[in-house]
Amino acid sequence: MDLEIDLPAWAERLDEPARYKVMYGGRGGGKSWTIARKLLIDGLTKPGRILCARETMKSMADSVHEVLSKQIEAMNLGGRYEVLANEIRGIGVDTQFGYAGLRTQGITNIKSWEGARRCWVEEAQVVSKKSWEVLTPTIRAQESEIWIGLNPELDTDYTYTEFVLNPQPDSIVIPVNWRDNPWLPKVLNEERIAKLARDPEGYKTIWEGECRPAVEGAIYAVEIAAMQLANRVARVPYDPLLPVHTVWDLGWNDQMVIVFVQRVASEMRIIGCIMDSFRTLASYVDEMSKLDYRWGQDWIPHDGRAKNTHTGKSTEEMLRSMGRRVQIVPQIGIEDGIKAARMLFPRVYMDKSAGELLNSLKRYKRVKNANGTFGQPLHDDASHGADAWRYLAVVADKLSNGDVPAYDFNQSAAQGSRL
Repeated sequence: MDLEIDLPAWAERLDEPARYKVMYGGRGGGKSWTIARKLLIDGLTKPGRILCARETMKSMADSVHEVLSKQIEAMNLGGRYEVLANEIRGIGVDTQFGYAGLRTQGITNIKSWEGARRCWVEEAQVVSKKSWEVLTPTIRAQESEIWIGLNPELDTDYTYTEFVLNPQPDSIVIPVNWRDNPWLPKVLNEERIAKLARDPEGYKTIWEGECRPAVEGAIYAVEIAAMQLANRVARVPYDPLLPVHTVWDLGWNDQMVIVFVQRVASEMRIIGCIMDSFRTLASYVDEMSKLDYRWGQDWIPHDGRAKNTHTGKSTEEMLRSMGRRVQIVPQIGIEDGIKAARMLFPRVYMDKSAGELLNSLKRYKRVKNANGTFGQPLHDDASHGADAWRYLAVVADKLSNGDVPAYDFNQSAAQGSRL
């Protein structure tokens, strides 16, 4: 099809065949509308399903539906596509654009897109390792492609390390910034110049696509920078002479976080972490049973004593029935907990396998008020890992290396299979 459509010069590379097409950089580069235009044009000549995904999508307002709709209007393709409330369909061609949140939609819904020919992952900088592990094998049709758009934030973000720093062999990786957009609106350019003058460090990330040590307003930015400078994020092996204690932040729809920690004098060694959702307690205990660890105590927050409306039992009761040795984290308030958490950082060595926990700490921030000041901690995806860290700070000096009886996983499996 011969369409005269305005596109930036870098978009020519999107015509090259590749499994992964990665576009990364700062604001103003036109990544989203260029991807939308190319996929809409592609859909007219190559019929098929096109999944538009992101990590979380609580409503259609979170999707790229509006971006696609506006580009259909801008390219005068109203006669070729029908824009519906929850999808876009080709007219006279069997092409469908649909949307999904990789974490919020659930594995089953994502796998229903098995036959998709194209997948556009937007705001991919926050897409988790688990989401990629579900999505990548799902998009497996012959000559299928995964298009990735991201504004880098942290050099430890999974998407950035896997697709930009260490890309797959069959990848096209394109840096895109404001200077690559010949149609950069005047108002955006003025905003860019003002940001450069007002906040040179923030400008590097927002407009030039450079990574920062922690997100803007991060509560633990200074402490994390000091920990990394001291090389205390490294290989931290399991010591079989010491028990492994766990600290939990409980979740179902939200993330469940389980931090594995060993104590050496005043030093805390984080040797691993589980961060997941939509799983039973028994499944977590089963996963832990596969680790040949000498287990200590499980520290859970006070809401672990609340009765589950379906089982009539609390998390504390269910874990105890599976043979776990459960303790409740004392309540001291969020702000006092944050103070304790700051004091914990100099005592911690963290294994690189706990990278998702570190990322949560880098992203944990306060609500930004209209006057530019920062208020209470923001409750979002990052807060679950940060809450587990706070609980660890509260109980750090309570972790005991005394005699710990052997844990009977066979008994646990028999009891836990019913929970």
